[in-house]
Amino acid sequence: MTGRCASSRSSGPSEMRILVVGAAGRLGSAVVRQFDGWAEVTGTVREELDVCDRRAALDRVAGLRPAAIVNCAAYNDVDGAEDEPVEALNVNAFAVRNLAEAARSVGAALVHYSTDFVFDGAGDRPYTEEDPPNPRSTYACSKLLGEWLARGALRHYVLRVESLFGSSAGPDRPTSVDRIVEAILARREVRVFADRTVSPSYNDDVAWATRVLLESGAASGLYHCVNSGSCTWEGLALEVGRQLGVEPRLVPVRMADVEMRASRPLYCALANTRLATAGAVMPAWQDALARHLAGRRTVTG
Repeated sequence: MTGRCASSRSSGPSEMRILVVGAAGRLGSAVVRQFDGWAEVTGTVREELDVCDRRAALDRVAGLRPAAIVNCAAYNDVDGAEDEPVEALNVNAFAVRNLAEAARSVGAALVHYSTDFVFDGAGDRPYTEEDPPNPRSTYACSKLLGEWLARGALRHYVLRVESLFGSSAGPDRPTSVDRIVEAILARREVRVFADRTVSPSYNDDVAWATRVLLESGAASGLYHCVNSGSCTWEGLALEVGRQLGVEPRLVPVRMADVEMRASRPLYCALANTRLATAGAVMPAWQDALARHLAGRRTVTG
């Protein structure tokens, strides 16, 4: 695949055990697929393992003794978090503390996914891992606290992702990219932000980068795990139309003109240079979009 570089170790199966928390979601499903055949994968959903329950998390990890825990569970309702701050904190922060403690108890690595929302969006260049966070919503604060608590694991990888897209067998709500694609295919008008800049993240590429970090034994720490480049949502919609060969009917809107309960960062492109230095060179978002659209065509015939 364009832009990917092979990790330094063999890509064949190993005896490594991986615990994937939140395995039924879009990202969790992609992680399970990525590690299947290379490691012994155990995927859990909340009904099987409530990681907000410290004792349950410790007992499950102690029984399984995985080499790595990949936490894909999250409270992602940005506006809803303003009404349910305790739930957001429990899932996005305190559950991460439980997993970090569990990982430390068995010597496992912990992978935890965070978000671009930890920044205020007032910048004008891609954020690096050295830029100071400045969260502006309950959701963003809960995710930043989760980043800090993930450090409780002796070996940890905090991967900031944003604008995730990609197929899944799970019952997740459609992503923003899905909604744009469906509207363009149906020749409907679609409202898109003309001034919000993002670095889209393709679930399959995020899962691949996760494997590279674990397999290569990369240094613990914070990584921006997004596809290369950036765009506005209007720019992404135009690229969807170009790749589909359909003229999109776009209605550009500005963030300031849309009433939302929680604040969103306006400019939130992320630089993934540190990830590339660790061995995971992420493809351009246009390349990822092309693979996603090709996969949709395969599924729908």
